[in-house]
Amino acid sequence: QRGQDLNFYMDQAQQSVGQVLELGCGTGRVAIPLIRSGIQVVGVDNSAKMLAIARGKSSTIASDMPSPQWVIGDMRDVSLGTKFPLILMPYRGFLSLLSVEDQMKCLDNIKTHLEPGGKFIFDIFVPDLHTITEDSSTPVHLWDIPDPYTGKTLIVWDQSTFDNHHQVMNIRLILEEVDPEGIVLRKSYRQSQIRYMYRYETQHLLQLAGFEILNLYGGFEYQDFDVDATDMVWVVRYNG
Repeated sequence: QRGQDLNFYMDQAQQSVGQVLELGCGTGRVAIPLIRSGIQVVGVDNSAKMLAIARGKSSTIASDMPSPQWVIGDMRDVSLGTKFPLILMPYRGFLSLLSVEDQMKCLDNIKTHLEPGGKFIFDIFVPDLHTITEDSSTPVHLWDIPDPYTGKTLIVWDQSTFDNHHQVMNIRLILEEVDPEGIVLRKSYRQSQIRYMYRYETQHLLQLAGFEILNLYGGFEYQDFDVDATDMVWVVRYNG
């Protein structure tokens, strides 16, 4: 799924006038291409390690391009003292907020950083009922990532569990580094949590927070949100 959203967010940023705030910018996957296209970006993330990678990437940007601003902070309470015409939160960053209280804090903070009539755009996935009700701890193979330079392959497995009462997904990714002969060289685990959300739950939350819903797309090519959609791409406005 990563990468499919980049053209969409690029298009939205180019339609806007002024600098863009990206919340949960990570290593700059979205921010760096925006900057290279001439857009002024402020990137916020709570991971110093990820921001260090973003700074390293931005050091290669041509001197005639806008200089990015990288800020370590929490999307619920970071205070930048600036208002933006557009705030982006790509790749399901909103789902890292594990309670309604945290979601509302974040939305309130977004409003304080939006110009009147400014837009907030974010995406989340559509919960799959078959997956979240499956009672199994068996790892599921996600993908293989071959490295053409070393001949090694990174095999990624998912062993997530679900707390459906609180709508919290306990993610466990198992990563196996395998040599060309198929021998596992290294095995590691990465754990995190997200809170999945449903369509009307999200709609009501946004409206309760004072946002006007402009569009809900079923993907990053502006397709309609229908029964087959696996993504929710929300475009909302705060009129102040």
